[in-house]
Amino acid sequence: MKILVVEDEPKLASFIKKGLEEQSCEVDVAYDGQVGRNMALNNTYDVVILDVNLPKMNGFDVVQAMRQENIRTPVLMLTAMGSVDDKLTGFEAGADDYLVKPFEFRELMARLRALNKRSSDGGLQSNVIRVADLELDLNEKVARRGDKRIDLTAKEFGLLEYFMRNRGRVVSRIDIAEKVWDIHFDTGTNVIDVYVNFLRKKIDKDFPTKLIHTVIGMGYMLKEE
Repeated sequence: MKILVVEDEPKLASFIKKGLEEQSCEVDVAYDGQVGRNMALNNTYDVVILDVNLPKMNGFDVVQAMRQENIRTPVLMLTAMGSVDDKLTGFEAGADDYLVKPFEFRELMARLRALNKRSSDGGLQSNVIRVADLELDLNEKVARRGDKRIDLTAKEFGLLEYFMRNRGRVVSRIDIAEKVWDIHFDTGTNVIDVYVNFLRKKIDKDFPTKLIHTVIGMGYMLKEE
C-alpha cells in the first residue's frame, strides 16, 4: 500500500511511518493540514491517515476538500478526539473510518488493510444494489430513484446502503449506530432518527411508494409495500 500520513506530532508520525514501512508500505508524511491536502489532491494513495487537530487546516476540512474534488481515496481519521460528535463530524466530512488515540498498531494495520481491500474490490466490478426503483451505485457513490439522481451526504449514503443490504429486515437504532457510525448507541440522542428523516425526504417524499418504514418500538425497515 502507498499511504499518506498527515500528523503534526513528529514522534508519532515517525512511529507510524516506521511501522508501516516494516509492513512493506510506501509512506509519505505531511505535518500540517494544508500540505496534507495538497499531497492528497496531487498524488495517488491507497489510504490516507489523517489527524484532526492540525496546523493551518484541520483534518475535517482536509477530507472534505478531497471529497469535493472527487478524490475517493479511503480516509482513516486518527485522533484523540473520540466523542460521538467528533466521529459524526468526521464521517459527515467524508471519512471512511475513525480510530481514537491511543491505539494499538495492530488495529491500525488491520483497519488500513480492510479499507484498501474494500476500495480495491470496489474498482474491479460493477457494484450496484437495487430495491424497487431505488438504485445505489457503490463504486460511483451515486443514488438514483427512477430517473432522478439523489444527492446524499457520506453518512446518508452509508445509512441507505445499510438499509438496502438489510431489505425486509427490521434494524434497530443500536444496529445502525454500531454498523453505520461505528459508535455505541447513546439513548439520549436522536441523531439516528434525524438522519432517517433526512433520508426519507430525499428518497421517499416525491414518490408514491414509500420504502423506509418505522416499526414502532423496534426500529426501521426498508421494503416495498
